[in-house]
Amino acid sequence: MLDIKLIRKHPQEIEKQLKTKDPEVNISEILTLDERIRLIKTEVEQLKSQRNHLSKEIGDKKRQGQDVSILMTEVSGFGDKIRVLDDELVLLEETVHIKLSCLPNLPADDVPYGASASENICLRSWGDKPTFAFPSLNHVELNEKLHLFDFRRAAKVAGSGWPAYRGVGARLEWALLNYMIDTHLDNGFTLWMPPHLAKPEIMYGSAQLPKFEKQLFKIHDEDYNLYLIPTAEVALNGLHYDEIFKSEELPIRYCAYTPCFRREAGAAGSQERGLIRVHQFNKVEMFVFAKPDESNALLEQMVSSAEEILKGLDLHYRSMLLCTGDMSFASRKTIDIEVWLPGQNRYYEVSSVSNCGDFQARRSQTRFRQGEEKPELVHTLNGSGLATSRLMVAILENNQQPDGSVQLPSVLHKYLNGMKELIPT
Repeated sequence: MLDIKLIRKHPQEIEKQLKTKDPEVNISEILTLDERIRLIKTEVEQLKSQRNHLSKEIGDKKRQGQDVSILMTEVSGFGDKIRVLDDELVLLEETVHIKLSCLPNLPADDVPYGASASENICLRSWGDKPTFAFPSLNHVELNEKLHLFDFRRAAKVAGSGWPAYRGVGARLEWALLNYMIDTHLDNGFTLWMPPHLAKPEIMYGSAQLPKFEKQLFKIHDEDYNLYLIPTAEVALNGLHYDEIFKSEELPIRYCAYTPCFRREAGAAGSQERGLIRVHQFNKVEMFVFAKPDESNALLEQMVSSAEEILKGLDLHYRSMLLCTGDMSFASRKTIDIEVWLPGQNRYYEVSSVSNCGDFQARRSQTRFRQGEEKPELVHTLNGSGLATSRLMVAILENNQQPDGSVQLPSVLHKYLNGMKELIPT
């Protein structure tokens, strides 16, 4: 959430920056309501001051034995006015809070302006696209030979868009997860296995609510009001909801494995069939709490940790600095890492690493204190490290052989009891 004080101070500049992320943004109503709130607060303080002065006068007159009935009626009138204004104030503040919650984060100064992904900037790439001397297959066609996942039977259980891994496919999924976790542990992250559901205030704290309400799966009945997490970022951010760190404790680096649940998935075209876009996928998430002057450097460290995984898997990728129009709602700066998927003949994101500044921390009231100084908001950073579904696609499609077998990256062999290739059955 943005600081209303910043919006008051630089309204035109703030709106201009916000429009680079969402052209529909308009802050004029927020400013109008905020002005009314401040006027009411001033009026209430004046009324309370007058009431206090009058109450003192009543006390003096009572001690002198004078009639104070008229003054008592006047004091009562002040109380009625204050109650009416207080009720209006509550409604206005709630309205402003909701409207502020719907404003995206401001982009960082070094983020390029742009309206779509076509204006993102390639920072670097690694490896080369594979070339095949035979007709290559996409991962769905390869799966017909390898039997790694079963969408037909998964649809019996939950409907379309939900994957079910089987046999060696399930083992390969766990191998990927363990390899990624080990990499992050070596890079100084602490592993968590958090809940897969979260309360509304925790979803709000990570900026999933109210913006993305319709894209979330939820449990709402007489006993529970919970959401299935769309990413472990939600849970990791929520671990320190309304807490104050000591300055020397920061930065704190967390990683977590969870399944992720997203209602928006599954509405894609034929090019995004199979594992490309699903309602449920596995992901190892990185999350960092940091002091403001550390967050930019930590963003680069998190990107490096994600890139290290792809280098180990020997997958060609490119790292893209997102332009304002392609950034997420909560991010002030994002670097996406995209792998080449031959079966789709295009790059797909497998990691998105973002610095959210104090945007989430203001919602979650996560702060730090330097000595005896006043607490400050932390900066939060999050990043996929990585999402496995598209990574599985990349391994299959980039390492396929003419007979439909797939060579497995050497870093995974130890997690698969020495298995080096997937063989058609």
